[in-house]
Amino acid sequence: MESKISSYRDLTVWQKSMNLVDHIYDATESFPQEEKFGLSSQMQRAAVAIPSNISEGHLRGTRKEYARFISIALASSGELDTQLEIARRRKYLLESNWEQLNHETDEVKKMLSSLYKKLIYIK
Repeated sequence: MESKISSYRDLTVWQKSMNLVDHIYDATESFPQEEKFGLSSQMQRAAVAIPSNISEGHLRGTRKEYARFISIALASSGELDTQLEIARRRKYLLESNWEQLNHETDEVKKMLSSLYKKLIYIK
């Protein structure tokens, strides 16, 4: 872990993933009522899992544990990516909204992947 980072809140990836959570909640508000406990809920949980795992891993105290939780956050971003595609195919999202959410998710995935590689390869 970098000594400059005193809190997970200082991590850009955590900040961007928190923004993604807000945007996913906003987007799923317009989903059909029958999706309230289906796709909408799954997307919200996957989005929330990303910053939650970043913060938990950061506080674990070891590089190995941190990397493990970043890996879990990365997996949740992949899950969200698939759920966004399902929402797009079901026409629950406007194309422009999907493009923005997809871009944000990809950005977070890239940042998580980079952080993961730093944690496992740099001694």
